[in-house]
Amino acid sequence: MSDTKDPRLNLVLTAVMGKKALDIIVLDVSGLTSLADSFIICSGRSNRQVTAIADYIRTDLKQQGVAPLSVEGLQEGHWVLMDYGDIVIHVFYDDVRRFYDLEGLWSDAPRIRTRALDDWNHRQIRRFFSGPPQFLAGCG
Repeated sequence: MSDTKDPRLNLVLTAVMGKKALDIIVLDVSGLTSLADSFIICSGRSNRQVTAIADYIRTDLKQQGVAPLSVEGLQEGHWVLMDYGDIVIHVFYDDVRRFYDLEGLWSDAPRIRTRALDDWNHRQIRRFFSGPPQFLAGCG
């Protein structure tokens, strides 16, 4: 894993985390393609959540003066691709993410660590271990 030197990445990641995106990873693709420097890949559990995540990202970044070059797939909510120039965001419906396996396709790309992502991961782990086991939730 590498650490980021691009401060915009934390800004974008904060927007991605704003609507409870799942399984967020950041890949450094700068040495593998001229399309972008970083890919952010995340998931939602339904096409409705995928659309909500993408809408939130676009709105949050727009309020901070950052506009996408293009957004594709927003209507369907299966795979939304958001092009922010050097940073491309892929918001997937869970099953579609497994099918296309971008992490496997770009397996040569190192993963990027950022403070925002580390903090988010720590909160997710604490949340997971602070409640009853998931298989017992709602029982009794």
